[in-house]
Amino acid sequence: MAQERFEELVETFEFLDDWEDRYRHVIDLGKAFPALPDALKVPATKVDGCASQVWLHPRIEDGRFDFAGESDAMIVRGLIAVLHDLYAGLPVGEITSVDAPAELARLGLDEHLSSQRSNGLRAMVQRIRETAAAAAG
Repeated sequence: MAQERFEELVETFEFLDDWEDRYRHVIDLGKAFPALPDALKVPATKVDGCASQVWLHPRIEDGRFDFAGESDAMIVRGLIAVLHDLYAGLPVGEITSVDAPAELARLGLDEHLSSQRSNGLRAMVQRIRETAAAAAG
């Protein structure tokens, strides 16, 4: 079910020997992820439940889901990029069938994130799922 970009990320993670290398890679993904314009950092796009500031701005074009996002924490910004690789481009009707915890476990993220980061990641996934479900009708 995972997107090709996510499968490529899984392959990259398989070559990284330890969690520190993976952590740095997630941060690098965050650095490369496009910034969210300040005009979109509003209460409606803010994700509650995250220890850091997080904004997700969904876009649906031709029935396919996409989003922009931003965080004030680099690791979280990297997690947004990971979620983007997992979800962007999928038909909105398929978003809720993605088993995000299982897919993210393939990266080992479930084992190495703090409980606060894990809670924030779950909150971002929940926001994505709710947005797609509302769009799918």
